[in-house]
Amino acid sequence: GLRDDIATPELKQRYVRHLFATIADRYDLITRLLSYGRDAAWKRRLIRMADLQASDAVLDLATGTGDLAFAAADRAARVIGLDVTSRMVALASARPAAGRRPRFLVGDMGSLPFPSATFHVVTTGYGLRNVPDLGVALDEIARVLRPGGVALSLDFNRPLHPVVCAAYLGYLSVVGGALGWILHGNPDTYRYIPASIRNYPGAAGVADLMRARGFSDVRYHPILGGLLTIHRAVKPA
Repeated sequence: GLRDDIATPELKQRYVRHLFATIADRYDLITRLLSYGRDAAWKRRLIRMADLQASDAVLDLATGTGDLAFAAADRAARVIGLDVTSRMVALASARPAAGRRPRFLVGDMGSLPFPSATFHVVTTGYGLRNVPDLGVALDEIARVLRPGGVALSLDFNRPLHPVVCAAYLGYLSVVGGALGWILHGNPDTYRYIPASIRNYPGAAGVADLMRARGFSDVRYHPILGGLLTIHRAVKPA
């Protein structure tokens, strides 16, 4: 079953790569539907929180079709979007750009193809929940950030209240199953989202892990009453 498919980091890595290759062409539609059309506003909020400077170098991880990368490119000197799924990178690269264009490449968050202390800001939308090993990914983010650099992450949260959590995951399972059946003929396609949330440490747990990995000034901001969260953390200077 789905739970067994993501039970270990190795299995999860294989499953996630296959899943995102399958859904790449529907990814933007699904993101809009599951966020009630609010996803773009949340990403704008993350970019505002990054407080980008005109000279900054920015890395957007799990870039998908490039929403955060394109938003950052309007404000920063150099933006790279990285995703493990080659189809996502192809879709991002084909998007029209009104201003400065980000550079997109295929790569793994657990082994970033950049020298240490390269970027002023690292962003990710719905990325940390999908990595096979969250600690390894956070270590890599810290490594490629310059001292004083900022990491920001937008993702689903796991609500603390058991009744709210059960209702939330139940909603995502039902809606995700229906969308998976309609779009792909497979109800499990988007049931991965609630399954991944069950295995996720939640907002406070991710913040604790960031602190344990050496980040400072770690804060998280609830969205939709805490159903999603934006984390912001600083690599000490």
